[in-house]
Amino acid sequence: MKRLLVWAAVLLALASCKKQESFSQSFQAPIGDIRALYIRLGNNMWCDWPTQTMGDNLEEAVTLLPERKRPDLKLTTVDSLWRKVTDHAAESGINMLVVDLGEGLQFPSHPELAVEGSWSVEKMRTEIKRLNALGMEVIPKLNFSNTHNGWMKDYRHMVSSAPYYQMCSDVISDAMEIFGNPRFFHIGYDEETPAHQNLFTYRVQRVDESWWRDFLYIIGEVERHGARPWVWSDYGWYHPEYYQRCPKSVVQQNWYYDEAYGGFDPETNQTRDHDRLLAFWKLEEAGYDQVPCGTNWVGFKRRELKIDADDVIGKLVQTCRKVISKDHLYGFMMAPWSACTPQGTPFQLRGIDLFKEALEADPE
Repeated sequence: MKRLLVWAAVLLALASCKKQESFSQSFQAPIGDIRALYIRLGNNMWCDWPTQTMGDNLEEAVTLLPERKRPDLKLTTVDSLWRKVTDHAAESGINMLVVDLGEGLQFPSHPELAVEGSWSVEKMRTEIKRLNALGMEVIPKLNFSNTHNGWMKDYRHMVSSAPYYQMCSDVISDAMEIFGNPRFFHIGYDEETPAHQNLFTYRVQRVDESWWRDFLYIIGEVERHGARPWVWSDYGWYHPEYYQRCPKSVVQQNWYYDEAYGGFDPETNQTRDHDRLLAFWKLEEAGYDQVPCGTNWVGFKRRELKIDADDVIGKLVQTCRKVISKDHLYGFMMAPWSACTPQGTPFQLRGIDLFKEALEADPE
């Protein structure tokens, strides 16, 4: 009996030591000169997920969804291309990666969210250390918008329920630990509108206080772990109260891609992009810290006119450096919106080059 008690004490001590093992990132991007690149690990942020009534055979159930909204059941990120993109980012002066995790990471608390090929905790930490050594801080991103939560699988059908809240809390806790208690945590929260869900077979949109309750809950979970929430700012385009109700601790990321090709002057831009553009001014007036986001992705009007978006990030940087005070302009982010695949990688590399040019250009 005594021998068993000794062994139990040893095992408890070992478990305690293991739990206390800490991991911290060794590099931080300078506030005021954040040069962030959005990079996608998972891909199930734009998909639907089969409901239980579609059957127990997942592969067959997926085929019942609209083709454009079917989830990937295997991770599509190619490791060699991920390394190619991140190496080029480091060489180009990028000092932060915002990693959209989705289904790309094996969460210890919820292994059921993984797919074939999802990265292990050890693989992610090894990669974070490599990226830190290259001079890049690594920030986790999990999108809690109902338009971008296919990565949640069945929890996508449980929004605002007790199991849903617990899962959200669990994966935030996992990501915080895996990423070494990062300074920031991107929580997404963009495009939760009927128009953005028109191809889904299962549509959920929170409105009014339901949206605010869930939004503030996620913010609270991130802050409970000592990180600053980072969010897409587009809820403010349609809801003026956002500029008073959203906590000032939340880093704002307004994204403006000039999709309607109306330009960067709110006095002359009379397109549907007007309110998106004006948000930079409103966020500055309200006193929020900002990391504006640009792209080389081509929006609807530019596609119609057969015009690329190579000018967007440069004009965005020039505009926001004039509009946002130095105290609140934390830096910029480039989002090519393509994956580390043979089809997407050239677009990512081009986006990085455009971002470098924009940041190094002389002010107008």
